This record gives sequence, C-alpha cells and structure tokens, in this order.
Amino acid sequence: MGGIRPDGAWRNWAGNQSSTPVRVERPRSEAEVVALVKVAAAEGRRVKVVGAGHSFTAIARTDEVLVTLDEMGAVVGIDQEKGQVRVEAGIRLFNLNPLLHAVDLAMPNLGDIAYQSVGGAISTSTHGTGLGFSSIAAGVVGIRLVAGDGTVNVLGPDDDPDLLEVTRVGLGALGIITEVTLQCVPAFNLYALEEVLSVDEVLDSFDELAATTDHIEFFWMPHTGLAMRKRNTRTTDAPPPSKSRRQALRRRWKRFKNKEIMENAAFGTFNHIGKMVPSLIPSLNGLVASEGDRAEYLTTSYEVFASPRRVRFYEMEYGVPAECGIEALRRVMDLVENLGRPISFPVEYRVLGPDQIPLSTSFGRPTAYIAVHVFRRTPYEDYFRGVEAIMDDYGGRPHWGKLHFHSSSVLCDRYPQWYRFQAARKLLDPAGRFTNDYLDWALGS
Repeated sequence: MGGIRPDGAWRNWAGNQSSTPVRVERPRSEAEVVALVKVAAAEGRRVKVVGAGHSFTAIARTDEVLVTLDEMGAVVGIDQEKGQVRVEAGIRLFNLNPLLHAVDLAMPNLGDIAYQSVGGAISTSTHGTGLGFSSIAAGVVGIRLVAGDGTVNVLGPDDDPDLLEVTRVGLGALGIITEVTLQCVPAFNLYALEEVLSVDEVLDSFDELAATTDHIEFFWMPHTGLAMRKRNTRTTDAPPPSKSRRQALRRRWKRFKNKEIMENAAFGTFNHIGKMVPSLIPSLNGLVASEGDRAEYLTTSYEVFASPRRVRFYEMEYGVPAECGIEALRRVMDLVENLGRPISFPVEYRVLGPDQIPLSTSFGRPTAYIAVHVFRRTPYEDYFRGVEAIMDDYGGRPHWGKLHFHSSSVLCDRYPQWYRFQAARKLLDPAGRFTNDYLDWALGS
C-alpha cells in the first residue's frame, strides 16, 4: 500500500490520499529536473514532487505531473572537518543514517519514523523531541532548488542566507529541492529508558524532566490510567558487552518483543478487533502495556530515535507553546473520555526547542507537540476537530504533513513571518507551477 502503482496512479502510505497524474517523471539528475520543469511550463501544467508518501494531507496530490526523486538518493559529498554532508533530496532517512554512522557522523535529532525522504522531511517541518534541539530542517545549511522557470537556485550561508532560511520548510510550494547539505554532529549513542507509569505521575513530572533530559516523550493509552514514557540520554559510551551469547540473544529478544510484537503485531491485531467490536477497545488498550513494564537499552542514536510503524493510521498533530502543553493535553484527555466512542490509538506528547524558520511549527518558541491518531478507515473528523478547537485556544500550529481543517485565512496569523514565505513564493514560483488544491487552500492561491 502506498507509492506509485504500475498504472501510474499514486497513493500515500495511510491510503487516504490518491491521485492519477497525466504522467510520472523519474529524474536521475538535477539537469533532468530542470528539463521536466521547463517542459511542464511550456505545456501549462503543474508539477508536484512526492517523497515517501508519509504525509496524511493532500500536500503531494496532483492530477498533472507527478515527480518522484527515488532515483536521486545518493550522498554527494562529505566534509568531515565541518561535519557536513551533501545528499540528493530523494535519499531516505533509513538509508542515510547508517551511511552517516559509518563515517562517525549523525543527524542531531530525528523523528520517530525514518521512512521519509530528506526533501520531504524538511519540507513539512518534521521533528523529533528535546527542548535543547530543533527540527530536521533546522540542520539544513545548504539547498539546491529548481524554481518555477527551471532556474537552479544555490542557497547557503554565503548564497542568499535569507532565502535559505525560508526554503528550509517550503511545503513543496517554492520549487523542487534537488540537493540538501546537512549539518551533522559526531556520532553518538542513546541510553533509552522506557517505562509504563501512571499517567498522573508522568504528567506531574514531565516539565521538570523535560528541562533535564536530552530527549523525552510519552504515549497515553486512552481509557486507561497509564502512559509509556521514553527518556533518551546522549552518550558516547558503547553498549555493554554481553556475558554470553544467550544473554545477548535475550536482550535482543526483549527489544524485538517491545518494538515488533507489542507495538506492531499485537497492536495491529487489537485494532482490528476493536474496529469490529468497539466496546472492547478500553480493555484491549489495557493489554498493550502493564504498569511497571520497563525496558533499558543502549545503541546508536538513529536506532533509538526511529521505530517501525506497520500499523496504518490517520494522524493530526499540533504544536503549542511548551508552557501550555500539559494543560492542553489534559483537555484532550477529557475530550477523549467524553467523545462518545472509544479511541484505540495512543496520544503522543513531545517537546522541541525553537527555531527561526518562517513556516516551522516551532518558529520562535519552545513547542509542545500533541499528536492524535485513529486506526485507518475509521471515522476521525469529530475527534480531530475537537482537538483542533482546543489547540486554537493556544495559537496551535498544525504539522504540515498531518490532517487539519484550517486554511490560510487562519494559519497566516499563526506565523509571524508568513509574509516572508509569501514573498519567496512569488519570487521562486510566480506562475504557481508547484501548487495544488491543498496548497492553494492552506497557503492561499
């Protein structure tokens, strides 16, 4: 499910967005990207790039020219002295991370999945967690972008840094990113501590722990009094040696059980059962984890940050000022309990430091992110609209790749430098070559 089918039709990972473009382009080089943009301009057609299809919105939908950069996924160059890596925009994070580790480098922060392309991840303001850290886009120090007339724009600290800052989160509306330069850090490991605790304990202690923990997040299971808290501490320590092969296998089995069996296989089964018999959902949620469950492990940063996601869902995520986050979450919890139907997916809570990217969801403020999900092909509008109404009270900003109901008439007031993005859009794509219905709605036509 998801991706471009043999007949040329496209569908996203969640299966809630699809389109049938007039043609699919698979460029292998920047020169081929320039050529296809010029051909589309001559035909008067719009062009949209699709990455891994992990956005839940219609941000990548088009019935005109669809471009996939899957053939542009190489590492172009590594500057070991500066800790910078140049990559083609189509490279997937799960392919890039081991390559960085092999040269003793790492991305400073990552989200909780790694299926996205680099171009797609930065363009939608994809982020991880940790008040001392920022989004993936904040680590971008260079971009090569093909504008609406086919011109190649080279952006960096010495090449139009103001425009670089805007294009870091461009929603695909400013042009086609062909290459990205990432500022990396020396490779590091993470000591991970995952605990199932009472949700009251997690909420009461969260802000204090967030101020002293490198990376922290938690998941509340609806209709239970439990939450699973994850605390990740950065270290250069190596994983402890195993006393025996049996001990090593036991440790690997425990991680596999937590990640694959409980988070994917069993959880997926519970959701299928809950879809057929909704009244069972609260009891099933209580089976996902038990109070006192605990896992500790130490391994490479990218293996800890990202987890497999095999159970498909629909998602909304909002960012609010960090100081309001727990209050907003408590209101979401009340909404869930009074919705009138049970919710089977956990509610996720993360925090992130500020940046200065105009359309970044964490622009200018430490941010708390609250994400709500439902099992795919189940109703979500009443739930998500109720959450969005709560987020509105705090000036919430929706994740650009996740479902929301607000258009540009509302969103323009949530971003103090909205005008800078619109100026860049007029400069780079005055004819609207890279827009679509979603972008006309969310950004204005």
